[in-house]
Amino acid sequence: MNILIINSGSSSIKYQLLEMPSSRVICVGSIERIGSTDAISNYRTDNNKVEKIYEIANHKAGLERITSLLLDAEIGVLKSTEEIDAIGHRVVHGGSDYTATTLVTEEVKEKIKILSPLAPLHNPANLEGILMAEQIFAIAKQMVVFDTAFHGTMPVKAKKYAVPNELYEKDGVQAYGFHGTSHKYVSEKANEYLNNQHTKLISIHLGNGCSITAIQDGKSIDHSMGFAPSNGIVMGTRSGDIDHSIIFYMVNTLGYDLNEVSELLNKKSGMLGLTGFNDLRDIEEEASKGNKQCILALEMNAYRIKKYIGAYTSAMNGLDAIIFTAGIGENSSLMRQLICKDMEYFDLNLDDSKNDLRASNLRELNTEDSKVKILVIPTNEELEIAKQVYQLLSK
Repeated sequence: MNILIINSGSSSIKYQLLEMPSSRVICVGSIERIGSTDAISNYRTDNNKVEKIYEIANHKAGLERITSLLLDAEIGVLKSTEEIDAIGHRVVHGGSDYTATTLVTEEVKEKIKILSPLAPLHNPANLEGILMAEQIFAIAKQMVVFDTAFHGTMPVKAKKYAVPNELYEKDGVQAYGFHGTSHKYVSEKANEYLNNQHTKLISIHLGNGCSITAIQDGKSIDHSMGFAPSNGIVMGTRSGDIDHSIIFYMVNTLGYDLNEVSELLNKKSGMLGLTGFNDLRDIEEEASKGNKQCILALEMNAYRIKKYIGAYTSAMNGLDAIIFTAGIGENSSLMRQLICKDMEYFDLNLDDSKNDLRASNLRELNTEDSKVKILVIPTNEELEIAKQVYQLLSK
């Protein structure tokens, strides 16, 4: 069975074509920096590797580019779109209605659209991917895996807000959690590596979007994001945690309307608002040149993450390992160093020599005497989605 996975992020699309159940990767690729004139398109098969820079204005243009590569006469892997049996889509917000892999229906698409205001950087792009895929791959079954699903195990005391009960009971106002597919995948890999299913883990997903999950005995028990994927730690363009009084101040005193506030907090804040850059590679380069705004932004980012590590260690009454994953978590030795600095109280000690080595496999970065493991585990949301799609279709 050939399953194409489309994973649309806020500024990227990752994709894989896999043969299941063997998990053989037929091709893999990504488009980064969507919305810019220097978007990067990567495409790789066993025989070809192509990287080019294009102007890719939006996710629709990105998906059209991906399709042209898959069907390319020289480097493509498909002769016809009918060779795809199923397409698995990552969708960020599924609300409380969808906690498992789901076949796409008109009702499901409408629900994704309704939830778009809660995930404005993601759900519209996710839905665009589904609509485009339905047109291009008309025969394939379209399936969705929701980022919120893994966090369905959070206890009420963690997911409920201190607001009137009817908002929770009638209107679904609660913390849902996000990046669940990634957190699930890397936590399972960590448990395999540690040879222990009864662990206390903190999974740190750092990309353009960032989140942290406390995972005990394989289950999510708390998470940094909440009702929408906008709070928690500092992100590429999202503010993370702020005092909600700021919103009232911006509207009532500074003259912003609510749409402008939403636009500012979701698309103009975070590392972009602090530095003028939303790509951490640019920020680190500027920081190395002495740019004080970039240096401060990196310190703020690490400081927020350290606070969550402390909070979740307390919530679980212990910690076996922290996991760094996603683009920044896997590749930025500087961010890992800043986060792990001065954490000896938690028996968390980084080996700088291991941290500086670049590798693409699961690896330990802690010193020999560190009681808490520091792991880098490359996430593979696409494989996790493919497994869930195959399992549903095989029932």
